[in-house]
Amino acid sequence: MKQRAILVMMSFLLVVGASNIFANGRQGAATSSGSGNNLSYWVSLNPNVSATFANLGETPFAKELAAKTNTVVKYLHPVQGAESEQFNLIIASGEYPDIMEYNWLNYPGGPEKAIADGVIMKLNDIIDRYCPNLKAYLRSHPDIDKQIKTDNGSYYTFPFIRGDTYLLNSFGAVIRKDWLDELGLKVPATIDEWYMVLTEFKQKKGVASPLSLEGAYLLSGESVFAYAYNLTPSFYVGDDKKVHYGMIEPSFKDYLITISQWYKEGLFDPDIVSLTGAQVTAKVTSGASGASIGWLASGMGNWITSGKATNPSFALTGAPYPVLRGGAQRTIGRTDLPYANNGVAITTACKNIEAAARLLDYGYGEAGNLLFNFGVQGESYTMVNGYPTYSTAIMNPPREKSKGQMMATYARSAYFGPMIQDRRYLEQYLTYPEQVEAANLWMPNAVILAHKLPPLTPTPEESGEFARIMNEINTYTNEMVWKFILGSESFNNYDAFVNTVKQMRINRAVEIYNNALTRFNAR
Repeated sequence: MKQRAILVMMSFLLVVGASNIFANGRQGAATSSGSGNNLSYWVSLNPNVSATFANLGETPFAKELAAKTNTVVKYLHPVQGAESEQFNLIIASGEYPDIMEYNWLNYPGGPEKAIADGVIMKLNDIIDRYCPNLKAYLRSHPDIDKQIKTDNGSYYTFPFIRGDTYLLNSFGAVIRKDWLDELGLKVPATIDEWYMVLTEFKQKKGVASPLSLEGAYLLSGESVFAYAYNLTPSFYVGDDKKVHYGMIEPSFKDYLITISQWYKEGLFDPDIVSLTGAQVTAKVTSGASGASIGWLASGMGNWITSGKATNPSFALTGAPYPVLRGGAQRTIGRTDLPYANNGVAITTACKNIEAAARLLDYGYGEAGNLLFNFGVQGESYTMVNGYPTYSTAIMNPPREKSKGQMMATYARSAYFGPMIQDRRYLEQYLTYPEQVEAANLWMPNAVILAHKLPPLTPTPEESGEFARIMNEINTYTNEMVWKFILGSESFNNYDAFVNTVKQMRINRAVEIYNNALTRFNAR
């Protein structure tokens, strides 16, 4: 922690003492010969990029973007793991780069406050004058148009947009298919079936932790098993089209009782509270565990590759989001929204607004779509019967590289950016048929999307009040919920837990979100 604090402070001193210099020195320019357009661009360096390059500007993607837009871009990267701290230091310094990529809903008071504070530009006139690609897309997609502006109608970001329902969810439960076949079991679909299968894994396969996962996944929006109780442990839109907070709903107690029983019977890891992703991977791929939850590529894909390397019979399959009873309809499930909340803003320090706007608009046009999703034609992809097909270099990377790292060299489709993500990227990114089957299995339907909380923009006053309430509640609930699961707190005290959360003014937090939801629906 001390070393991290020193890094952050060094970064701050360098920012305020020398414009556009950062602690880790990761700055670099993507050049375009003869260009008079020079821009600075602050953005986190994706790990798949940093595995090979010190700066985004060194990648073939950035060089091609600079050439196509006739722009020189100096990319500035915060220290990995300290992005939020460095963002706050930059804002406090008043020394802004021209462009900043961030989740602007996390700005204190929201994006409208960032505009009012003189940090970022309101984009309405800018989009109208300089951004024909984004303007045309938003005109033809009013549902997404609602998501990327404030209640006052202010556009503030060049958004990352998932361009197809197929791209809205790549996370779910996976289970050892070879073990199911060996034991004559079917893929579990209900909570009771999961309990039976995990018990069989423990008794007949002799594994210490039949279900291995990071503990945070039990108490977040990725709580796969909570969906069976038609809630998430956080905020969601209920059947009444109003905002609810899952931890005070009656069925949340039933969910916790189930999870606590599974823990007591050894169906989870004994150290689930502190289990890391790397430890989960080791347990799944070694056969120490028979099921988990994770991502299609970094989870399921990597697990299959590693598992088969030592055990040719190793097989995983995706499992549907569980329900309580067979035939029941799921109303809550994991899904993203087309707008990922991550976007690029033009700051008030930008002197060449037209150049910044045209650079950022490029990703929403036909040529930009191909570059941002597939890279450089002739190098990372070729057109085959009108289909942008990744090259052998991408699909069969050298031993020291992953497919994700090779894709990130040439494109931004596997991570965020000012662009429309193309489903054809994911169709090729998924290596195994089992991944494709899981992607189709987990794809959200209209009912699930209707229960997803949209990107709300509370007023600055509401945002401050909401943060104060939830900071206290989150600390308390995280402590108490784990006590219930681990058995150190009796469920006889559950009603007292709910009453305490209500005394902490959770109902006011829900009211703030409901007010924001009403304004969102009226946009």
